[in-house]
Amino acid sequence: MAGEPQTDCLFCKIVTGDIPATIVRESATTVAFRDINPQAPSHVLVIPKAHYPDAASLAAGDPQAAADLLREAGLVAADEKLTGTGYRIVLNTGAGAGQTVFHAHAHVLGGRGMQWPPG
Repeated sequence: MAGEPQTDCLFCKIVTGDIPATIVRESATTVAFRDINPQAPSHVLVIPKAHYPDAASLAAGDPQAAADLLREAGLVAADEKLTGTGYRIVLNTGAGAGQTVFHAHAHVLGGRGMQWPPG
């Protein structure tokens, strides 16, 4: 069920502390942690504590949690000192878009040039 923890979800296990992660921020509704396969000098994932399979279902099921996710992504960028040079927030939705963990999450990337389209 959407919003409920899933026993087979990697990110749900990070939220509960069953799997360790390098947490950089935490709010009442989100957790932010360093990506284990960084694609930029600064690469942090921001996830809702509630389980939704992707960004679209998060926005439809809990618009406030979606807003919290984006707010926290901006705060992560500020904490990482990325606001002066620029950063990217990426929300992959679906396997065809590169989503590999089906728990909504935002990638906060910065510390290097970001080309468009992404490569």
